[in-house]
Amino acid sequence: MIGFTFGFGSILILLVAALIASSVRIFREYERGVVFMLGRFWKVKGPGLVLIIPIVQQAVRMDLRTVVFDVPTQDVITRDNVSVKVNAVVYFRVVDPEKAVIQVARYFEATSQLAQTTLRAVLGKHDLDQLLSEREQLNTDIQKVLDAQTDAWGIKVSIVEIKHVDINETMIRAIARQAEAERERRAKVIHAEGELQASKQLLEAAQTLARQPQAMQLRYLQTLTTIAADKNSTIVFPLPIDLVSAVMERFNKPSA
Repeated sequence: MIGFTFGFGSILILLVAALIASSVRIFREYERGVVFMLGRFWKVKGPGLVLIIPIVQQAVRMDLRTVVFDVPTQDVITRDNVSVKVNAVVYFRVVDPEKAVIQVARYFEATSQLAQTTLRAVLGKHDLDQLLSEREQLNTDIQKVLDAQTDAWGIKVSIVEIKHVDINETMIRAIARQAEAERERRAKVIHAEGELQASKQLLEAAQTLARQPQAMQLRYLQTLTTIAADKNSTIVFPLPIDLVSAVMERFNKPSA
């Protein structure tokens, strides 16, 4: 009888110890426990030591640290009907453990699938040129759309970065030709603008010389000086028109 009592007491002690052990939860600083009372949500507890009533209460452990995952390569048709392959990386974290447990079954998988569809939907609204040159703006657009959709799950999407945009060889050659044509166009525009500015300057110079005959003479002498610098040149000085006119008038004047 004594042996039976001793054995039952040991079993009882073990059961009590096991019960106490199962009621103790320790949550780290970045963890929270979503506690349910008889199947109904009770409260979010942690971090630190948390006591759970066995059988009556259950706790779901949630990690609040930022999670990063790669969005698999997606086939995207841009607005100008160009097929490209795009992949991205998403950073998100749980900000409301209650919603992340109750509102969605597997929040990580749900966010991943939503990121794939959002990536295709947002990029499909833009041209290829925008996809290549406005990547930062597209990252922001995808992040805002994804964050708004995951808000009901208690998920905060902080960063979305497009990693690679793969284009087939035919499109790469077409883009190269387009870039070359654009460079030629800019060169012609710059040349035409230079010619226009030069013509305006020449017109202003001609108008100034026409108003100031002395300036014409100075310019004429300056040109002769430049030519004289070359010793192989022979300079013939024409008579000034004013002097010739005066002589002709003198000879044509009738004698008294």
